[in-house]
Amino acid sequence: MWWWLATPITLARAPIDPSSKLQCVSYAPFRGGQTPLDPSTHIEADQLEQDLRQLKEITDCVRTYSIENGLDQVPAIATKVGGLKVIQGIWLGSNRSKNFSQVSTAVRLSKDFPDTITSLVVGNEVLLRGEMTTADLVAVIRLVKAQVAVPVTYADVWEFWLKNREVYDAVDFVTIHILPYWEDFPIRAKFAAAHVEQIRQRMAVAFPGKEILIGETGWPSEGRMREGALPSRTNQARVVSEILTLAKAQGFRVNLIEAYDQPWKRQIEGTVGGYWGFIDSVRRQLKYPPGEPISNFPYWKWYMSAGMAVSVLVFAVAGLTLRRRPWTPRFSAWLGVGISATSAGMLFGIAFDKMYYESYGLGGWLQWGALLAAGVLSPIFCAQALVSGRGLPTFLDILGPREERKWSKLTAALGLTLAVTAVIAAETALGFAFDPRYRDFPFASLTMAVVPFALLMLNRPQTGVRPIAESVFAGLLALSATYVLINEGRDNWQSLWTCAMYLLFALTLWRARAAQSPE
Repeated sequence: MWWWLATPITLARAPIDPSSKLQCVSYAPFRGGQTPLDPSTHIEADQLEQDLRQLKEITDCVRTYSIENGLDQVPAIATKVGGLKVIQGIWLGSNRSKNFSQVSTAVRLSKDFPDTITSLVVGNEVLLRGEMTTADLVAVIRLVKAQVAVPVTYADVWEFWLKNREVYDAVDFVTIHILPYWEDFPIRAKFAAAHVEQIRQRMAVAFPGKEILIGETGWPSEGRMREGALPSRTNQARVVSEILTLAKAQGFRVNLIEAYDQPWKRQIEGTVGGYWGFIDSVRRQLKYPPGEPISNFPYWKWYMSAGMAVSVLVFAVAGLTLRRRPWTPRFSAWLGVGISATSAGMLFGIAFDKMYYESYGLGGWLQWGALLAAGVLSPIFCAQALVSGRGLPTFLDILGPREERKWSKLTAALGLTLAVTAVIAAETALGFAFDPRYRDFPFASLTMAVVPFALLMLNRPQTGVRPIAESVFAGLLALSATYVLINEGRDNWQSLWTCAMYLLFALTLWRARAAQSPE
C-alpha cells in the first residue's frame, strides 16, 4: 500500500527552479504564533531580510498586501538585498482613517523606492469581503493615482471584476485572482492550469486594452477535499509547474500564492489556509527542491514501520489473551482480529500524518490526538474482547450508577475508548452538517477506531434492551452522514469514506444491547 501511496512523481518542469526564476510570489513573513490578526505583531527587519535573501534566489519579485506589522520595511530591505522588485499592497477595509493611513504610507514608499516598487495594489478583495462600496474603492484608487508615478491596480477574485466593471476604468491594469480549489464548483488539480487559462482569456475579452495580471493562483498542499479538488504535495507541485509552463508559453504575468506557508491562516480558513506556500513555514525549506522526486508521504518508511508495529501488537494481545484463557475461539473471532490489525496497521501512518498537519491549537491537538489514540487502542482492546468472548460494553455500563457497574478494568478501558470515539464522531458529523467549509475529514483515524467496534458486535448479546444513548448517537450519525453525502458530492472520496464510517458506527451503536456477555 505504501509503495503505491508514496510513489513520487517527476515533472518535466521543476515547480521552483533557481535557474528559471519565478516572475513574482505573494509574501507574508509570519512564522509560528505570529499573526496579523493581532495588531501588536511587529516583524523585525532581520526576519524580513532572512526571507527576502532566500526568496531572491528563486524569484524576481514579491507581492505584499499591507504596510502594517512591519511590512513597511519590505521595500527598503528588498533594495538592500538587491535583485527584488516589490508589488506594494495597500490593505483597505471598512475603517476609513486606517485606509488613508495605509495610502499615505504606501505613496511615500513608492516615492522613496521608485526603482524597487513597480506598482501599487490599492485594496485586496475588499469588494469580496463587502467592506467597501465600489464607488468608495474607485475614489481611493483615483486618489492614489493622482499622487504616484507607478502603475496602480486593484486585486480581487475574477468574478468580482465582472460584477464591478467600473473599477476597470480607474486602474492601469487588471489584477485577478484565480484559485481553482476555491471556485464555487471546485476544479480538479489536473484541470487547474486549463481553468486558469480559460478564465484569463475570458477576462481579456471582458476588459480589452489593459494587461491582465494573475495576482494570485496556486494550490494547497494539505487540507480537506472540495468535491474532486484534493490538496496534496504532488498536486500542488503539478499545478504550479503547469501554470508556470502555460504562462511562459502564452506570455502572461503570474504571481503565485504564496512563498511561505502561513499557520495563522488556519484560524480563519482551516487547515487548507495554512498550506498554500511552496516553502515550509517551520524548516523554511522548499517542499519540492528541483531535481528531487515529489512524494505525498516523504516519511512513508517510518509510517509503514509504525503501522506494522501496531498490527503486530494487536495480534500479540490476542495471543496473550488466548494463553490466559485456554479455549478455542470461533474462526470469526480470529477473522475480526485480523481485519482490525490489518486496517489499523495500514492506516496508522496516514492518520498520524493527518493529525500532524491538521491539528491546530491546543483544542485541535487534543481532539485529533484523542481520536488517533482511540484508533490505536480500539483494535487492541477489541482483539482481547473478541478472543475472550466478551461483547461491546454500553455507555450505561461504564458511566451509569456505580452500584450497577459490573466490569473489569479492560472493559472500562474499552468502554472509554468507545465513548471518546462516539463523542468525536458526533462532533465532526454535526460540524460537516452545519459548518463544513473548513473542516477536515478524519477518515483514517475514524476507520481505525470504528472497524474493530463493528467486528466486536459478533459477540453482542442476542437479547436485551436497546440503550437510549447509543440510539441517539446512531440516529445523529446516520442523519448527518446522509446530509453530508449529498452536500459534499460523489467526487469527494474523503467525504464518502468518512460518511461510510459514520454509517458503520451508527449501525454498530444501533445494534448494541444493554445485557452483556458474562466476564
